[in-house]
Amino acid sequence: MAYPIAAGSVVSPAYSGTFIPEIWSPKILDKFYASSVLPAISNTEYEGEIKTQGDKVIIRTRPTINITKYKAGQALTHQRPTADVIELLIDQGLAWDTIADDVMEIQSDINRMNLWSDDAGEQLKITLDREVLGVLAPLTAAANRGATAGALYANINLGVAGAPLALTKVNIIDHLVDLNEVLTQQNIPEPDRFFVIPAWASSLLKKSDLKDASMSGDGVSVMRNGRLGMIDNCTLYSSNLLSNVTDSGGTANCTNIFAGNKRGLTFASQLLKTETLRAESTFGDIMRGLHVYGFKVVQPTSLAASYVYKG
Repeated sequence: MAYPIAAGSVVSPAYSGTFIPEIWSPKILDKFYASSVLPAISNTEYEGEIKTQGDKVIIRTRPTINITKYKAGQALTHQRPTADVIELLIDQGLAWDTIADDVMEIQSDINRMNLWSDDAGEQLKITLDREVLGVLAPLTAAANRGATAGALYANINLGVAGAPLALTKVNIIDHLVDLNEVLTQQNIPEPDRFFVIPAWASSLLKKSDLKDASMSGDGVSVMRNGRLGMIDNCTLYSSNLLSNVTDSGGTANCTNIFAGNKRGLTFASQLLKTETLRAESTFGDIMRGLHVYGFKVVQPTSLAASYVYKG
């Protein structure tokens, strides 16, 4: 007979056993990194030792070296290279709190740690990817978006509010190539370039002249973080977490497609704490966690955005 449950109370699924926070902490972070597109398109090498929410990561930027003409015997003018220091604030936090009730019977066929870490990693992905991708477009360089994009020639239409671009299976490859050209006009290094596209754009690609994954230079199936392959020397990622809006012109489901280099966006993240404690008001074990993070566009010229809809 099932154990009686108090009227109006809320209990967890039937899990039991001993929590191991030391294992749980890296496990959930590994799950997040495996499923999220954000770590794949950003520079995460500055994470360092994040101790508490409110800390900061100091980023030293690369100085620009002046190149001058030289003639034999010419006296040289010494340059003392300097570069700005950028501070990345770890000023954002996410938390969760779960309870496993003692009264629920043991379910030996369920691996609670895998189940909870899978879902927690997925929920972190949804929250963080949606947040960052939702604010990225206006943080790109002005010459890397809009109807006259292109730092050198201003010759590329990437769509603008009131006049988004309609993408079809006929023009989507050309559009991605144009988007990548915007980065080239900014002299952005080709290694670590990427595209982030919505799922419907991925479908258009599969119906276009680029029907086979091997044609994109990558015959491997799609990974959990949405990696599809490569187009025009850019790694292609698909995400369902790009924001959708109805444009002022009345066009529905407009979104941004991004191109960039990983040096443009810096992201630092740490699962700061997981802990377990006995519940005070019921019989059960509470498991809760705190994840701290911060992100910043440190090189706007390394990111480009188009404004499109499915035509």
